[in-house]
Amino acid sequence: MKYYIIAGEASGDLHGSNLMKALYKEDSKADIRFWGGDLMHTVGGTLVKHYKELAFMGFVEVLFHLKTILNNIKNCKKDIADFQPDVIVFIDYPGFNFRIAKWAKEQNFKTHYYISPQIWAWKENRITEIKRDVDKMYVILPFEKDFYEKKHHFPVEFVGHPLIDAIHNHPAMEAAVFRKENQLNEKPIIAILPGSRKQEITKMLSVMLSVVKDFPDYQFVIAGAPSQEFSFYEGFITNENIKFVSNQTYSLLQNATAALVTSGTATLETALFKVPEVVCYKGSWISYQIAKRIITLKYISLVNLIMDQEVVTELIQENCSKKQIRKELKQILEPNYRKTLLAQYDVLEAKLGGIGASAKTAKLIVEDL
Repeated sequence: MKYYIIAGEASGDLHGSNLMKALYKEDSKADIRFWGGDLMHTVGGTLVKHYKELAFMGFVEVLFHLKTILNNIKNCKKDIADFQPDVIVFIDYPGFNFRIAKWAKEQNFKTHYYISPQIWAWKENRITEIKRDVDKMYVILPFEKDFYEKKHHFPVEFVGHPLIDAIHNHPAMEAAVFRKENQLNEKPIIAILPGSRKQEITKMLSVMLSVVKDFPDYQFVIAGAPSQEFSFYEGFITNENIKFVSNQTYSLLQNATAALVTSGTATLETALFKVPEVVCYKGSWISYQIAKRIITLKYISLVNLIMDQEVVTELIQENCSKKQIRKELKQILEPNYRKTLLAQYDVLEAKLGGIGASAKTAKLIVEDL
């Protein structure tokens, strides 16, 4: 069978690579073309376009690169038409993928969507496009099944969360080796995950690291994003208890005692590594006011959204202060509190369906074909 996969960012590359491995196991004659990244390229198939050439964030940047974006859409359609796949598999990345899905459906291609766009958070009206243009939807969060089926009467398959696969497959690194390679001392590690974009990192690191002097018996280790150079972080390393590792977030979490995490997928990754965390988020006043009116969710972290209760503390906007971070960090370092929190993490992992999301999805795709 011929498969065309479109992933437009780093997370899609990770989950796309695991899906491709599973597809090759299900279908030994699979012929795969894809838009993705290095991880997918390592698995096999033919890389058409790297996601780094698609990364346009923000209204102004999108306008500035509009011609490139439109050319990418045009070239993608032509490449699909030339390849004539048996199925197109879209991985998240809704801005681009919805446009291709509409065209693909008109051309009578089978359209499968793996990892639903978060329309339950905002742009819920996109359900109309999904019903019209998507043949099969594979969701990775348990509450998404009810959202689609009960609220919108659109059947979907819950396959579990592929992060569990990614974490399960990540090679363990011994603490001594990790510390030696990164010139870390023997103090327990508090991981700092400030996000990946410069503006976000600048705002979050300042407040996250404001509590370092209050915890002299710990070392605070910044998880550097692969998209940023060390020189960008250097100005934040103002204390001997502040360390830095680049592009090693999973190994850092494997060896961390606690973590301060900016909201996003990292909150779920931290929980799945069984690391007690405090979720921190601070945006510009205007952005926050707009988001508050568009997004009507009870929580900002995936951990709390999935559990439908506050399992991890969320410090948002004015609550994300030195005083509050110090208070909450002390709490998650307290043994009894940690024990309760880790038990909740076990429940969370069970809700996510265990390992095998990629294998389940590949099996369902091949069976449908």
